[in-house]
Amino acid sequence: MQIGILGTGSVGQTIGSALIRKGHTVMLGSRSADNEKLVEWKKKNSHSALGGTFADAAIFGEIIFICVNGAIASEVLQQAGIDHFNNKTVIDVTNPLDFSHGMPPSLLPQYCNNWSLGEEIQKTIPGAFVVKALNTVTARLMVDATLVNDANHNLFICGNDVEAKNKVKHVLAENFNWKPEHIVDLGDIKYARMTEAIVPFWVAVMANMGTSMFNYQVVR
Repeated sequence: MQIGILGTGSVGQTIGSALIRKGHTVMLGSRSADNEKLVEWKKKNSHSALGGTFADAAIFGEIIFICVNGAIASEVLQQAGIDHFNNKTVIDVTNPLDFSHGMPPSLLPQYCNNWSLGEEIQKTIPGAFVVKALNTVTARLMVDATLVNDANHNLFICGNDVEAKNKVKHVLAENFNWKPEHIVDLGDIKYARMTEAIVPFWVAVMANMGTSMFNYQVVR
């Protein structure tokens, strides 16, 4: 499968490298095709590791991951070209975190309570099928759920299109070892308000535990 990833930070690189190991061809997108991080990532991976602009990655991907700083996500989508996302499944991994006052972070004020970054992304690219996923765990765990409790923990997703969510579940199960029965579909994209809102709490737990290798499990 051809996969486009917007963002060359640790999350984008980790997801991209994991997908290449599974046999996919991945293009990481940045503001410029000669981005230093992008060039280094390509060197570390096989010929299936490609690089380009945000627009290049959006055009290339059959499925697209958004892995950029939440504060600039809308700007990045505009740079990528709104029409390039039409009829594509877009996995939104972003969080609208504000670190300007130190730790722990808060949510950016425009994306809390009655509006989320996930909803803003869906509004910005209305022709896409946006699925919020993976934003509540650290990058290493995103790509290998077995690293914690033998993958017996929960991942929360949401989005407006049932078929797109089912496609994302398959991607997560087949490539990242997430057990389908532990992937919780909360509903439409407005539930991104809830999954984004728990991330500052996740940061506090991480600081207390001294590790990012943990997740939540719903028990009943």
